[in-house]
Amino acid sequence: MRKTAVVTAGTAGIGLETALGLADAGFSVTVVGRNADRGTRAVERINATNPMHPGRFLSADLGSLDQVRVLADRIAAEHAASGDPLTVLVNNVGAMFPQRQTLDGIEASFVVNHLSPYLLTELLLPTLTGGAPSRIVNVTSGAVGLAKRAFDAVEPPGGYYGFHWYGRAKLANLAYTLDLANRLEGTAASVFAADPGGAATDMTNGTLTDPKVVSPALRLLWPLVRRKFERSTSGPASVAARSSIVAATDAALAGRTGIVIGAQTHPVTPLRAATDPHLARDVRRLSERYAPLTVICPPQTVGVLSAAPADEESG
Repeated sequence: MRKTAVVTAGTAGIGLETALGLADAGFSVTVVGRNADRGTRAVERINATNPMHPGRFLSADLGSLDQVRVLADRIAAEHAASGDPLTVLVNNVGAMFPQRQTLDGIEASFVVNHLSPYLLTELLLPTLTGGAPSRIVNVTSGAVGLAKRAFDAVEPPGGYYGFHWYGRAKLANLAYTLDLANRLEGTAASVFAADPGGAATDMTNGTLTDPKVVSPALRLLWPLVRRKFERSTSGPASVAARSSIVAATDAALAGRTGIVIGAQTHPVTPLRAATDPHLARDVRRLSERYAPLTVICPPQTVGVLSAAPADEESG
């Protein structure tokens, strides 16, 4: 039976390198993104890596929760029809916004970095658990350490600073990841977080050059902060993808769950806040409120090409 994997934001940067690593490990890989040209090139590279298991591209805007629902329905239906298990889901999507934006009325960073992967994962849980052993890998970030830790609302009080809001959304997703691991205990579906450590990607090459992404206190130290950003995001995406590839494929992790794979590709201790059951409860309440699993909405379509057409929100 085929090993299959889905990688979101998998057409460039860390996502593409993750997809290539999974293809090299023998997976039939589907990459998800927005840009058809990137999708074409990504599938060509996947096919060159593993001609025996052709890759494919699904077009979806992962910033749209409606499109995430359609995407999940498509993937679940295809696996039900083929009988192939969904072996690995890598939620690689991520984005940082220098200025506050909303998507469908919800703050954009929280949508892309948490609600989108949360919703896709929850909708695909029957497929993942039904074909277990399987693995869910959520890409996290060191930015969680600077995040505000209150989740009684989508947005914390105070001014908007893109880097901190990104970290807060990633913290929400990390707390969800560890909570999900507990929920799925005994199902043979394992859940991991993977910290890429940083790389030169579309996201880091753009937003992290703007001092407005950090709080006023850090702006006073901007030359030092920027140099730290530059050092931590100067590596190649192929290296940053290793933590996700290890989380998805390492046989030593079989039967284990609720583990954070660090940038050096071995388990690390998660941020204490992410293990707080009260924080996880608040994140779960927000997620269920703003990304319900069932809604009444007009039908949409998800495009697919076998040897061609998408974009990543970011590495």
